[in-house]
Amino acid sequence: MVLTINAGSSSIKFALYNTGKHLAKVFSGQIDRIGSADITFTLNEPGDQIPCKATDYDSGIACLTGWLAQNVNAAELKAIGHRVVQGMQQTAPCLITTELMKELKRFIPYDPDHLPTEIKLIEALQARYPDIIQFACFDTGFHQTMPEVAKLLPIPRRFTQQGICRYGFHGLSYQYLMGELGHIAGKKAAKGRVILAHLGSGASLCAVYKGKSIDTSMGFTPAGGVSMSCRSGDLDPGVAWIMMKTEKLSPNQFNHIINHESGLLGISETSGDVSSLLKQETGDSRSAAAINLFCYQVKKWIGAFAAASGGVDIVVFAGGIGENIPLIRTRICEGLGFLGIELNKKRNNKNACLISKDKSRVAVHVIPTDEELMIAELVNKMIHA
Repeated sequence: MVLTINAGSSSIKFALYNTGKHLAKVFSGQIDRIGSADITFTLNEPGDQIPCKATDYDSGIACLTGWLAQNVNAAELKAIGHRVVQGMQQTAPCLITTELMKELKRFIPYDPDHLPTEIKLIEALQARYPDIIQFACFDTGFHQTMPEVAKLLPIPRRFTQQGICRYGFHGLSYQYLMGELGHIAGKKAAKGRVILAHLGSGASLCAVYKGKSIDTSMGFTPAGGVSMSCRSGDLDPGVAWIMMKTEKLSPNQFNHIINHESGLLGISETSGDVSSLLKQETGDSRSAAAINLFCYQVKKWIGAFAAASGGVDIVVFAGGIGENIPLIRTRICEGLGFLGIELNKKRNNKNACLISKDKSRVAVHVIPTDEELMIAELVNKMIHA
C-alpha cells in the first residue's frame, strides 16, 4: 500500500492506495479549516466525521497520525508520498533522506506558508513509521521545462543567482490533468496547444505545448498570478512598498496580508469563497467586484497564454471552482469567441466533460483533478523502478 499526504496552508488531504498493476483507493479524507474553531476531520469513504480536537497545525498533525496508526497496518505499507510545494531546481520525485530534509529546511524562506508544515508532516510520519520509506513529489517539477524567458524575473542578476526566479506551482495537478486529457481527447490532441486552469482557493493557469509546460501564472511563490481566495496574485512592487511604509509592516506581517487577507477576501471584506460571493453579489457591490476581478484576470491569462503558444486548441477547467461552478466558466469564456472558445450552455450547466459547442474551434473540457492519485502513481513507479 501507498499512503499519500497533501498538505495545504489550512488543510491536510490524505489517501491510501493498494498497489499492484492498477492502484486502488482504500480510503481518502481531509482535515480542513486548521487553525479555526470549526476544524473538521472527514473520511470521504463513506463520509464519516472523525472526532478531532485540533486547534493548530501541530495538533492537527497529531490527530491525523494518531488516526492513521489505528487504521493503517504498517506491515502492509510500502511507502509514503508527500506533495512538496516548493522544490526549487528538483525535476522529479525523490526519496526523502537526511540530506534532502536539510535542503528543504534551507528552502523555508522561499515558501514559509507551506514548507514548515510539510516538513513537520514528514517528520511526524517518520516517527510514526520509522521503517517506511518516504518520497517527496514536487509541485514545481512539472514546470522545469519552461523556457528561460518564462522563468526570468527582471531583477538584478545577483538575486537570480540566489534561486529567485519563476518556478510555477500546481504541477502535480497539471501532470494529472494532462494524463487524463490524453485518455479523453487522445494523445495527439493532448500534444497540441493546451491551456489548463486549476481554479480553487489557490488558482493558477498553465500553458502546455507538446505535453510540456511552457509558462504558468504563478511565479516565485504561490501568491503570484491571478487573485485567489485570500492571496493577492500579482502586485505592482510599488504597492508592496507603500503598504509596508504606511503601516510599518514587518516582512512577516506583509507576507501574512498577501497570503491570508488579500485576494477575493480582501476585496469583498466578507469571504474568499466564490460560492458565497456569488450568492451575495446581487446585493453587495464588493462581492460582485471580487467575482468580476477573478473572472477578468483568468480571462486575461487565457489570452496571454494563447499569444505565448501561438493559439489554443484545448482549454481545461479543474479545481473546486473550475469543476463545479458553471457560471464562473461562462463569465471567463465570454468574449473569447475570437480565440475559437464557445461554450454549450446545457453541457456547461451539467458540468459535462466536454462543455464547448460542436462548432467551437477550441475544445473546452472540465476534468476533475486528483493530486493524491498523481502522488500515488509517482511513488508506485519509484518503488517498482
